[in-house]
Amino acid sequence: MPLPLSDWLLRIQQQHPQAIALGLERVRAVADALGLGRPAPCVITVGGTNGKGSTVAFLEAIARAAGLRVGTYTSPHLWRFNERIRIDGVEATDAAIVAAFERIDAARGDTPLTYFEYATLAALELFGRAGLDLVLLEVGMGGRLDATNLVDADVAVITTVDLDHMEYLGPDRERIGEEKAGILRAGRPCVLGEKDPPSSVLRRAYALGAIAIRGHSDYLIDRHPDHWVWREPGFALPLPYPALAAPAQLDNAAAAVAALRASGLPIGEAAFARGVAEARLPGRLQRLGERPEVVADVAHNPQGARQLAAWLAAHPAPTRAVFSALGDKDIEGVVAPLLPHIVAWHLGPITDAGPRGLDGAELERRVRAGGATEVVSHPSLMAALQAARAAAGAEGRVLVFGSFHTVAALAAPPAD
Repeated sequence: MPLPLSDWLLRIQQQHPQAIALGLERVRAVADALGLGRPAPCVITVGGTNGKGSTVAFLEAIARAAGLRVGTYTSPHLWRFNERIRIDGVEATDAAIVAAFERIDAARGDTPLTYFEYATLAALELFGRAGLDLVLLEVGMGGRLDATNLVDADVAVITTVDLDHMEYLGPDRERIGEEKAGILRAGRPCVLGEKDPPSSVLRRAYALGAIAIRGHSDYLIDRHPDHWVWREPGFALPLPYPALAAPAQLDNAAAAVAALRASGLPIGEAAFARGVAEARLPGRLQRLGERPEVVADVAHNPQGARQLAAWLAAHPAPTRAVFSALGDKDIEGVVAPLLPHIVAWHLGPITDAGPRGLDGAELERRVRAGGATEVVSHPSLMAALQAARAAAGAEGRVLVFGSFHTVAALAAPPAD
């Protein structure tokens, strides 16, 4: 009898001595042993600090609206590992993933693989069997040494570059940009979604001869009361505003449009409009309840917190935070931008993150170090949510954020 998926996930978590081990040598050797080729005629790889998952959601929705057969690989997941691997919008089954893991295990010999490497190889293996038109790969960390970089992207997207995972990627935007620019390929388009990308990204593009397509420069976003227009010289595409609510989502949608236009795939204007309108992604200003309004967001670094602050400033209401974060995150840098918009902080521990989790006392210390004064610790995230809802009253708001773990603990997964 094959092992169930839950047992496989425990097994692959423990196989490599390090949870994160960047580098392509081991995973490339196993990919070669598996005989993995290109997973589809067109591959778009999406890297960046924030906005990767949302950009992939727009890409997937637009391409599927155009009738293309699409494979999508994302990470991390919120509730189920299966969320990471989708074929035509449908999550891979337990049986399909287990069969892919078995083939990977047979091919790897004595080569140890990390959890993310197993997941990436499983996605590529399943995509290669599915007869796809397009594969979308979301970079896990960085880019240059990320397992997704096994595949040469036909179009690369870098959404934003900011400070996160600095112990692996470098101490500043320039160094982090160098790592993220590792997904670029010579002579192929690369979409740079932010207005002012690090010079290291631009240098890499120019050195390779990659075709840089810069947001707010090579393409523009024109806002109108009831629609927006994606525009480049000689072409204008009117589009509906996204259902995804954060201010940055317009940049993400625009980068997705730019990437698909650069890909040469057959996508009509109606598919662009439908995909932008229909793209959904849980945990991105996701509404969990009314009276009080409860909103959940996976923002977990200073840039994500600044984007949340911009949304709160545009939608003022007395807001209480239900917050928890992993110990290797810049908690002080996450708290600081939100101080003008949060009236109180309700904290609870993350209990499913192993050594990356924090105990309640240390979490409170770091939140207070970020400048928060109205802080209450609770024995669990659910207790924190219940207390925040009671204190907010019918006209208040509760913002659940700080980590994928935080949102997953308090937002119900969608029905199968």
